[in-house]
Amino acid sequence: MLLYFSALCTSPTLQSEICRQGLVISAIHCNFAIASALGALIAQAATPRVSRLNISTMDYRIFPPRRIVMEVPLPASKSISNRMLILNALGGGELHNVAECDDTSAMRSALGTCLDSGPVTINIGAAGTAMRFLTAFFASREGCEVTLDGSERMRHRPIALLVDALRRCGAIIEYAGEEGFPPLRISGRRLHAERIEIAGNVSSQYISALLMVAPLIGCRTISLTGQIISLPYIHMTLSLMRLMGVDCTMQGSTISLPADAHYRKANFSVESDWSAASYWFTLQALLPESQITLLGLHLHSTQGDSAISSIFSRLSPTAPRGTSASLCEQSECSECSTLSLNLSSTPDLAQTIVVAACLLGRHFHISGLQTLRIKETDRIEALCSQLRRLGFVVAAGEDFSLSWDGERCTPEEHPHISTFDDHRMAMAFAPAAVMFPGLVIDDIEVVSKSYPDFWKHLAAAGFSLTPCERGKEVQQ
Repeated sequence: MLLYFSALCTSPTLQSEICRQGLVISAIHCNFAIASALGALIAQAATPRVSRLNISTMDYRIFPPRRIVMEVPLPASKSISNRMLILNALGGGELHNVAECDDTSAMRSALGTCLDSGPVTINIGAAGTAMRFLTAFFASREGCEVTLDGSERMRHRPIALLVDALRRCGAIIEYAGEEGFPPLRISGRRLHAERIEIAGNVSSQYISALLMVAPLIGCRTISLTGQIISLPYIHMTLSLMRLMGVDCTMQGSTISLPADAHYRKANFSVESDWSAASYWFTLQALLPESQITLLGLHLHSTQGDSAISSIFSRLSPTAPRGTSASLCEQSECSECSTLSLNLSSTPDLAQTIVVAACLLGRHFHISGLQTLRIKETDRIEALCSQLRRLGFVVAAGEDFSLSWDGERCTPEEHPHISTFDDHRMAMAFAPAAVMFPGLVIDDIEVVSKSYPDFWKHLAAAGFSLTPCERGKEVQQ
């Protein structure tokens, strides 16, 4: 069995070296081979995208194949795309291979809105990244009058910490509804602050939002207080800002910018999404005879979720060891030991890992999940309730942890997974159909938030996906 990863590398030297050496790394009865970046781009270009409009609001009943032999043209990174859309609007240049999903569509639409004809209302739906980034962006755009609104769930996702920080810089932002939550009425003006202080233990998106407008407001220092969570996302923002000409650095909890910081034009192509890759790791582990090729991944990525490779090497002794020297590590765990992880830096991997560990029979204790309560849904509660439907009794700790000691209950005879309008719930649980043939995933269209072609790719991999309404099959 072979599991391949094709790396799209920005360095031509590294590209040629990869092609010359083949870079084959043993793991999980499989090898990781690095295919060419050109092949990845061709595969992505040749695969038509299934938009949300092409999928009716219904559920899928899923039956798995015995094995998968497929090259998967992964979507572009949503996290990088949304940052680069903001930075591109501030600095200019050519931007290629931007992720095509609900979140980036919301960002593009907002940035393309004409602000010259008076106050406008922009609805970003469920795009949390867009809400946070655009709040800072519009607040610093002199003369614009914008009301930022979103879905019902978005109206219950806190934003006061970011608003307070921007107000201290001179921003004029009012709450149009409940205090501390969207919608926001923003009157853009010239902001100024040499130093900004903000808590680092709530959301890295607040920090990234402030970082990207910092050169516009003369900010020299951003100080983070308390524990810093989701640190890789902050480093991602800093790396992209450096690409755009701002020589920013981070030492401990202090981020520094030069006095004359300003953006310059830069051309950039977005790499594939490691978060999307994580679901295929689960499928490879559950169907070990498979040959799965994941296209367009960077080996030394700024994406924190690239840690999925090393995490799976700990999840099972036969799991992948990694895709680069920096990620490679010898597994110190046996199949019967408890998997202990702190995911405060990579919370978006929690659903993938928790579901995979249960399906593989691996006990775990996973901490650092405080941000899961304020995501698209309460992901801690959602994981516990839906895994119980499959017969797994997972415990939620008061310290924002999830644990499983192997306790089981009777699974539902015909399990039906609720997604709670959360794209990652749908994609993390879909591989469970390998062990629960006929598993139903509801509201299949939610994947359009980050991976619109997910179901199409599963079908191409050999999964049988039968559309069904609640309680009955849909006649084709």
